[in-house]
Amino acid sequence: MFRFQYCAVIQKGFRYFSSNMPLVGDIKIKMVRREEEVVRDIHTRLVMDRISASQNILDFNFDMSRVEHMNKVKDIPKGSTGVVYWMSRDQRVQDNWAVLFAQQLALNNKISLHVAFCLVPKFLDATYRHFYFLLKGLEEVERECQNLGIGFHLLLGEARTVLPEFIKNHNIGCLVTDFAPLRVPEQWRKDVKAAIPGNIPMFMVDAHNIIPCWITSSKLEQGAMTIRPKVHEKLSHYLTKFPPVVAHPYKSKFKVEPVDWVAADNTLEIDRTVEPVEWAVPGTKAGLQVLDEFCSKRMYKYGEKANDPNDNARSELSPWLHFGQVSTQRTALEARRYRDQIKEGVDAFIEQMVVRRELADNFCYYQKNYDNLDGAFPWARNTLEYHRLDKRRYIYSRELFHEGKTHDELWNAGQIELMKHGKMHGYVRIYWAKKILEWSASPEEALATAIYLNDRYNLDGRDPNGYTGIMWCICGVHDRQFPERPIYGKVRYVGYEGYRKRFNVDLFVSRYGARKHRYNPPY
Repeated sequence: MFRFQYCAVIQKGFRYFSSNMPLVGDIKIKMVRREEEVVRDIHTRLVMDRISASQNILDFNFDMSRVEHMNKVKDIPKGSTGVVYWMSRDQRVQDNWAVLFAQQLALNNKISLHVAFCLVPKFLDATYRHFYFLLKGLEEVERECQNLGIGFHLLLGEARTVLPEFIKNHNIGCLVTDFAPLRVPEQWRKDVKAAIPGNIPMFMVDAHNIIPCWITSSKLEQGAMTIRPKVHEKLSHYLTKFPPVVAHPYKSKFKVEPVDWVAADNTLEIDRTVEPVEWAVPGTKAGLQVLDEFCSKRMYKYGEKANDPNDNARSELSPWLHFGQVSTQRTALEARRYRDQIKEGVDAFIEQMVVRRELADNFCYYQKNYDNLDGAFPWARNTLEYHRLDKRRYIYSRELFHEGKTHDELWNAGQIELMKHGKMHGYVRIYWAKKILEWSASPEEALATAIYLNDRYNLDGRDPNGYTGIMWCICGVHDRQFPERPIYGKVRYVGYEGYRKRFNVDLFVSRYGARKHRYNPPY
């Protein structure tokens, strides 16, 4: 029943993408010399790529090292009506190891498959900008689930309350969820585990990293130099094709109500003054299009121009990666298709996409003080403490930082970009965070300010990459010691004149209409 030959799939016309995508049966592609065939549309090409990964979904050899069994229950109880995937960090259907694992369990037990997302009214410093991107992406998830015969449920409230209630009310026999290293989702998982019926198994799947975080390393790594060989040693084993999530043959025993997205939006208790951005269209379909355009049109210059904010050499994928609307593994697979033509660009991109992202998750997983000074390495804590009382030429309040009203037009331009566009070029972000350290009354205040502004405005805020990046800038995490200087101590320093030598600062500043503001001391 589940054996998918190419011809069978094309004849039957299973849907593999969203409702806006054509049926596989509409694709007029001959599967002759497939490796030499060029399919220009990324969505069509990925449909065929997934099918080629597995002809029998039940026989697909799922790598169980991606899975953590969170309780001791082995078997799904007899008489259960379904398996539920609690979607959280990875908000997509295809290219999602957690969905694939949940579907295998459901197929093996001949029961229905459900996806549930628990929508809380507020989350840390997230604003309407973030919730808009999230909800629009989930609307696409709902449509795709409907096309595949998978129930999608938007549960309103805390997971510890609404998810166990859903499981009990509908006699769900197994819970699968995705992995996130941050404190809040970790506590969510613990609370849910304690609240669900004790006779159903619960699994966690790392669907975000290419190599599962706990497999990459069993300890806190010191930096990229120590984790890089571990990543490259394991990468070929884990960087594999995805099989498709298929049309599910076992229907729900209860009615799946369509989501009232307007009502869901009205439950949010958030700041709506931070509006959505126009450049980033939410959802997997749009994210994959951005990925395709980057690989085919800009990645060739990534190795040389990635640190020039005036040259559009970066991928701009961070919003889709943060919300899990696009898979990191899919991103790496797409990039590697171009390695024979543009090796330098691909290798530089893979370093950031794989090594640095695995390093960020490693830091937040093994260091629970990933957002405060206690999370810094001892040498950095000591040097910042020693220079705590150093005289500062400039001291700004959070409000002045927020408004972009410093004496430095480059810093102000970066802040304007962040507020208006929900992103900041990575090379400018280094300068931005380090100057917050230099112009704040204390390292603790600098960390709090940088995290607040990043989480409030950046579409990829509240993310391991954001926390780790800010800790690198302010606390020297994953960095080496440098010659000692005021305020920074032995933490790496960057300066305005150095940046002027590396790119056209005036051009970047003019793009955002930034200017210098007169400094008024706070005393």
